[in-house]
Amino acid sequence: MYSTSSEHTRVPWAAHSYNVAFSDEIGHFEYCSTVDSEGGACTSNNEGSLDGDDEGCFSAAVSLLAPVGGCIGTDNDFDGVSYQKVWPGTDPNRGQDKKYHPTSILFKSPVFNGSQNFSRVAFEADLPRIEAADFGGNCNRFTGANCVNPPPGANFYPIYTTGTDNGTPSGRCVWQLGGTNLKGTSNTFGGNSTAEYGPLLFSFYPNRNPAVRLRTNNFRNVLSTNPCPA
Repeated sequence: MYSTSSEHTRVPWAAHSYNVAFSDEIGHFEYCSTVDSEGGACTSNNEGSLDGDDEGCFSAAVSLLAPVGGCIGTDNDFDGVSYQKVWPGTDPNRGQDKKYHPTSILFKSPVFNGSQNFSRVAFEADLPRIEAADFGGNCNRFTGANCVNPPPGANFYPIYTTGTDNGTPSGRCVWQLGGTNLKGTSNTFGGNSTAEYGPLLFSFYPNRNPAVRLRTNNFRNVLSTNPCPA
């Protein structure tokens, strides 16, 4: 099953088309100073205005570690923390980047049969689904009109890069998530989300009437090789 997996082996009921994959879901946090009730609406966020997606909000009093208040609803106008230059590797000054940003997630490529590498990999972002009208956006998923990358309102959209895991004797290749300025980065795949995630992908989905529908939920870029074998 895994050794024959390709871009044609997909999940037919989800927005994403991936199969053997790493996924990081973002866009579920915005700062909030005061709430009308725990889990309710935000009444102040020190930004001068409140958005319709400022919901599912909690005060700093119920924060487990750092005393920060915020909202965990879907950030469908892309102005929250996930879409700012707060990711690792977003500051070209590495000293400042290390001081103010977290370290990157590092992971190696998956294998099958215990040790065999996949011959190709792909990048995919389900932005059209979040930009669609039922989330308050202007993306037409049947035609692709107004489906854009990076998303409207975002100051940044994270990308995958490759680097070296210096914690291993062989310095194996690892995938990183964030910006392009991580120390030891070997490939940025175009250096921005537009280049990395590629064009719109149209896929067939089960439907009542008609039985199937063709729509876009993703941007996808299939590489001809695996640039980071495990």
